[in-house]
Amino acid sequence: MKEQTFLKIIENHIGSEYIGDDCAYIKDLGIVVTQDSLVENIHFKREWYTPYELGYKSVAVNISDIIASGGIPKYVTIGLSLPKDIDESFIEDFYKGASKALFGAKIIGGDITGSEDKIFISITAIGSDTKRKISSRKNAHEGYLIVTKGNLGSSAAGLKELQNNGNSEKLINAHKLPQLEIDFSRQIAENIKEDYAMMDTSDGLADALFKIAESSGVKIKVDYSKIPHLSNVSKQDVIFGGEDYKLIAALPKEFIRNIDNAAVIGEVLPFDGVRLEIGSDIFKTYDDLNVYNHF
Repeated sequence: MKEQTFLKIIENHIGSEYIGDDCAYIKDLGIVVTQDSLVENIHFKREWYTPYELGYKSVAVNISDIIASGGIPKYVTIGLSLPKDIDESFIEDFYKGASKALFGAKIIGGDITGSEDKIFISITAIGSDTKRKISSRKNAHEGYLIVTKGNLGSSAAGLKELQNNGNSEKLINAHKLPQLEIDFSRQIAENIKEDYAMMDTSDGLADALFKIAESSGVKIKVDYSKIPHLSNVSKQDVIFGGEDYKLIAALPKEFIRNIDNAAVIGEVLPFDGVRLEIGSDIFKTYDDLNVYNHF
């Protein structure tokens, strides 16, 4: 997969101290930092989104990385490259939507420039580790349980609704206006003493679980019947569908009682040649996954 190959080349050139998690944890400054880019016709179609919805989602996907690290969202910068047909009302509504997705953070600046014919959005978010323990993909230990909260697969199902002119408002909103599990993150990061692993499902449940298992040198086994999802969402979307922005965490068994309404869906086991097992589906390498390819 090209994305993983590119990331490996980058890591070989700049080192791996800050590469491996969706947020870079700069411990000496007490901050976590993330950046995401959204490109028209790759990540979104203009005809499917209002400017408000686009502003909301653009910021939310970055705030999601902050809370997946266990950090407190603090600051956001927004870079926009816009074609000539964009007007003042787009900017006003975009920033109204962006402001609704801050979850306590503040927009402190950014950049704006022209583009030939497409919208390009690049956002950086900064979070704080104050009174929080920051997660890492490397911290899923044998005996830990896999927990999540919120329905999986709804966003991918919502994208299909948009592609097929469907009318399920619930599924479409799950795709365009993802609701973040900020309390789930807070309850873990403020109270846990042990190291733990946590990721969001921006690229899907299987993607997140496989990356945690691989980084931690373990196997993760999941009971599909315990994964929370709506009845009209397919198994394919539940396992591989991206952009739900729900959280997946590997936590000590004794800590689970500290989390409200968490769904325990699996466990961390010793590595036996299989990285990830979801029901009857077995994944030995990342290439076995049916994940979205940006390239």
